[in-house]
Amino acid sequence: MAEGFARKYGSDVIAPASAGFAPAPIVQPLTKKVMEAKNINIDNQFPKSLDQVGVAQFDLIINMSGTKLSGHMEAEVREWNVTDPIGQSEEIYIQVRDQLEHQVMHLILEVRKDARKKVEPKGPTRRLLGNRRARVHSH
Repeated sequence: MAEGFARKYGSDVIAPASAGFAPAPIVQPLTKKVMEAKNINIDNQFPKSLDQVGVAQFDLIINMSGTKLSGHMEAEVREWNVTDPIGQSEEIYIQVRDQLEHQVMHLILEVRKDARKKVEPKGPTRRLLGNRRARVHSH
C-alpha cells in the first residue's frame, strides 16, 4: 500500500520499492480492493524479499515489520508502527490503508521541502524502501 501511495503522489521526489523479510506469495486481493477504492492500481506490484531490491541503494528505509533491522544500515531507518492487515477484516485493511496514506503523504511533503532547500538535478531525490514482514495465510 505504501509503495502504491508513494508512486501515485510522490514520484517526483521518491523512487519507492517495497520488500520484506518473508514476502507473501501474492499481493492480497483485499489490498488491491482497498487501494482501488482510492483510484490506485497496484496490479504491477508484487511481494519481494530484501535481497531482491538491494537495500544498499536506498537513502531511506521505512521499517514496518515491528522487528529491528539487523546489521549496520547505510541508509536512514525509520520505524512505522503499522498493523499487518493480512487475515483481518476489510475494515482493518481500510484503517491500515488510510494510516499509510497519511504517513506517506507526510513523508512526501517532508522530502519535497528538503528537496527545495537543495539545488539538485530533476528526478527522484530519495530512494525509499518500505519494509513489511508478510505473513502467509491461505483463503
